Amino acid sequence: MPHLLKEQRMESKMTSFNHGRNFTFAFAMMASVMSISACSGNYVISTNDGHMITTHGKPVRDKETGMLSYKDADGNMHQLQQHDVKEMVKK
Repeated sequence: MPHLLKEQRMESKMTSFNHGRNFTFAFAMMASVMSISACSGNYVISTNDGHMITTHGKPVRDKETGMLSYKDADGNMHQLQQHDVKEMVKK
C-alpha cells in the first residue's frame, strides 16, 4: 500500500509540472505574437495640403532621395516627398 501512495504522489507531481510547462509555453507564445503585432501597426500621415493618409505598417524614409515610402490599406506602395509631410503618428 505505501508503494501505491508514492506512485500516486509522483504522478501528481508530474501532472502539475506538465501544466506549468503548458502555461509557460502559452504565455511565451502570446508575448511573441503581441510583440510582433505591436511592430506592424498602422500610421496616419498628415500632409501639408490637408490630406490624411492611413498606412499599413510603418513608412520608411529614404535618406538619399528624401522620399517617404508606405503601403496603403490595399497593399499598394506609394511615395511622398518628406517636405510634403506635416505629421506622422501611430494609429
